[in-house]
Amino acid sequence: MIITKQYRCIHSASCVCTKGHLSEDVIFLLLQHLNWNPKIIAILSCVCKWFDDLVKRVLWKEFCRTRAPKMMHDLQSSGSHSVDGNWSALGKLLIYCSGCKKDGLFNKIHIPGHFAYRTRFSRTSGKSFLLPNCRTDVLYVSDPCEHLDQGEEGDVGFFRGVFKSFATSKVRKMLIRRGAKFHPTEFCPYCKQKLWSMLQAKMIPQSASCRLGAYEDCIEYYVCLNGHVLGVCTLLPLSDSEEVSELD
Repeated sequence: MIITKQYRCIHSASCVCTKGHLSEDVIFLLLQHLNWNPKIIAILSCVCKWFDDLVKRVLWKEFCRTRAPKMMHDLQSSGSHSVDGNWSALGKLLIYCSGCKKDGLFNKIHIPGHFAYRTRFSRTSGKSFLLPNCRTDVLYVSDPCEHLDQGEEGDVGFFRGVFKSFATSKVRKMLIRRGAKFHPTEFCPYCKQKLWSMLQAKMIPQSASCRLGAYEDCIEYYVCLNGHVLGVCTLLPLSDSEEVSELD
């Protein structure tokens, strides 16, 4: 089903589309019964501006809290009632692998983005993606989403993640101190913010490739102004990656 988003409706008292609409409480209970189905949430956001506001303000927040409760509690433990970049962006990051396009962010073959409903995010794994003097930062990183047998590129893995309180993180301060440049044309697929290249800033430790089971010189990732992380790597053959894990 394809629904075109309409922004003309402001859902004011004089708006005809208010007739027959359910209250926020009823919609909340309905989505709760449906276990915060992300497809239904996305469809509701396309109905009108009032629904779009409800989705961004309430529904994506509850989806995130239900899908990754411990992670969400940690991300908000600094006292903020929101998250960097908004709840809808974080909800998409939890379930969507952005893939890549030719001449795009990773300049590789075209691999379409897709939903990935069973993704594990780990704070412990996130430490492996940080330089030693930045490891007091909190970063959650997913397991790689594997796309096997991609021709000359071999087995490709995409990973994504999110920083806690990125605005005050040591990683952000180091990127600024090193004069890292934003990508000139590409933006974060989750929140549309500008992206820094961690490879260009020489801030990818060797431990990242060990954690991913990837070739050391074939890993690249970006972080946006809201602290969303997206990256790609070339995965080692299974037997080789198992050997690396034992050495690690």
